[in-house]
Amino acid sequence: MAVMLGIAIVTPPSKCLFVHPPLSSNSDWAPPATPFLLGPSNPSFSSSSFPISVARRFDPMTVSGSRSLQPRPHPDANRELYHLSDKEIYKRSKQNVDLPPILPKNKKKPYPIPIQKMQRAARRDKKLAEMGIEKSLEPPKNGLLVPELIPVAYEVLDHWKVLIEGLSQLMNVVTVYGCSKCPEVHVGPVGHQIQDCRGTGSEQRRSHHSWVKGSINDVLIPIESYHLFDPFGRRIKHETRFDYDRIPAVVELCIQAGVDFPEYPSRRRTSPIRMLGKKVIDRGGYVEEPKPHLSENCMSLLAELDTYGAQFEQLPLSASDTRRLAERTLKAYSNVRRGVRQLMKKYSVKACGYCSEVHVGPWGHNAKLCGAFKHQWRDGKHGWQDAILDEVIPPNYVWHLRDPHGPPLRTALRRYYGKAPAIVEVCVQAGAEIPESYKRMMRLDIIIPDTEEARLVA
Repeated sequence: MAVMLGIAIVTPPSKCLFVHPPLSSNSDWAPPATPFLLGPSNPSFSSSSFPISVARRFDPMTVSGSRSLQPRPHPDANRELYHLSDKEIYKRSKQNVDLPPILPKNKKKPYPIPIQKMQRAARRDKKLAEMGIEKSLEPPKNGLLVPELIPVAYEVLDHWKVLIEGLSQLMNVVTVYGCSKCPEVHVGPVGHQIQDCRGTGSEQRRSHHSWVKGSINDVLIPIESYHLFDPFGRRIKHETRFDYDRIPAVVELCIQAGVDFPEYPSRRRTSPIRMLGKKVIDRGGYVEEPKPHLSENCMSLLAELDTYGAQFEQLPLSASDTRRLAERTLKAYSNVRRGVRQLMKKYSVKACGYCSEVHVGPWGHNAKLCGAFKHQWRDGKHGWQDAILDEVIPPNYVWHLRDPHGPPLRTALRRYYGKAPAIVEVCVQAGAEIPESYKRMMRLDIIIPDTEEARLVA
């Protein structure tokens, strides 16, 4: 019986090359074991569709009309990037950064810590509590101070004073506008013409903003918190909320981290607290809060720590003095954020998952002041979760204006504009150098076309 063998020969399509990397005299380079097809008729060609070794040693853009492929030499000078994945390389060398997303108001904020991790920790603590084993706590979770962070708290407070003082003086040099119908803020001589207002009566104004003169609170959004003499003591109730002072959350964080203020005393424990599960079994008893010592010096000190007490002194400043003031203010802003981030790694700061309320302490207060999404279901109580840095110090992103004396920003060209925090934009327009960390978000390498040219862009 005859046996018929059928052999199918598959040839590459027309105008397509069957390329196998040629051998090289360089001993450091080794050709890949898998050849690949390359040609203009393959529309799905991408570096991700080939083996990673091939995609990095061959550049498809080097194919000339003679259909020759030049091998890319082994990157001996940069072996660190060579061994990274394509996603990691993109993160390190990406040209621009996406603008910060606007979170919807009809949803809760995402948890900074995965909920699965919190559930595992809760089950572990519950199991220890059932066995009668106390939870092991380290400073500052046990009420004691962290000695290494006390100088950091003092430095943050000093930079916070410099930030408020410098920003109050720069407000006389740089013009800031705020929309009277929505939270939009613009830094520049005139308000922008981007139609993105969603406030009251925006339909009649065709989404144009209603600009009014702004203040320092529009640039540095004040986030306040209740001052607690004992963070591990009695929780704040809705009926007793007026018995506690409200101070900036940054100042309260520094006080709990070791800064001593006569007008805002804080309890300093010498023995740690003890907890069994979620219950505090030994907190050293309740100590009556001493009355704050108020004087003229204390009131002047409080004015330096709060944006509401900032005074706009009309001081004559030269161009060089304004530039130095802007650079000092911008440096103070970066130092405050770096120091607060370092303190928040140890000290607990809670934020509401629905509104902008922030509380510095191991657990949130019970004041029923939340009016955000579905607050009726929670009886006005806040949905506490771990806070992030941008909730304690909101960056308040604004549109970056490259030429303050140029034409105003328009809606048709908004895809070419970048953004920056309001404090950074104020300092940059006052003459400070743009920080390297904000250049990508400002999109400085994108050429802004004219309105007629933008219509021709794909």
